[in-house]
Amino acid sequence: MIAHLVDLVSQWVIPILIGTVILLALRRKTNIFDLFVEGAKEGVGMALRLIPFLVGILVAIGLFRDSGALELLIGGLSPLLAKLNLPPEIIPLAVMRPISGSGALAITAEIIQRDGPDSYLGRLASTMQGSTDTTLFVLTVYFGSVMIKKSRHALFAGLIGDFCGIIASALICGAVFR
Repeated sequence: MIAHLVDLVSQWVIPILIGTVILLALRRKTNIFDLFVEGAKEGVGMALRLIPFLVGILVAIGLFRDSGALELLIGGLSPLLAKLNLPPEIIPLAVMRPISGSGALAITAEIIQRDGPDSYLGRLASTMQGSTDTTLFVLTVYFGSVMIKKSRHALFAGLIGDFCGIIASALICGAVFR
């Protein structure tokens, strides 16, 4: 009964929300279409401002991977992460996650396909994926779009947060799933 109610609510919440906004706008005699077009214009402008930052981060990520620097970094971090009970197969994800969400998702999908979603590595990869963020992408795209130039402290805080998320993922998954 509860599951059916949850399904029903989840199917209708967005249409009800949209209908409520439209009814409130009509009640207040607000021109909805003009406001929508104005918002769409702002969205296109924001997308155009983001393109140079997106191209920059995507080129940097491609160079990082293709140059072999990722493999060198993984090789250097392997002994440290092994002491933290992180399996070597998860190290590429731990390194890639702060850099690229799509790259990290590809690594996670590969781990899940190879080891299975219910394996320790599959659960660890999924937990790590949800416990960390794409710090460099966020700083490049979002800070760049609003022209924030001094992001040193934000970078440091974001990378510390990612490191804590990786360690917490390993500790919690090690305690719960091993």
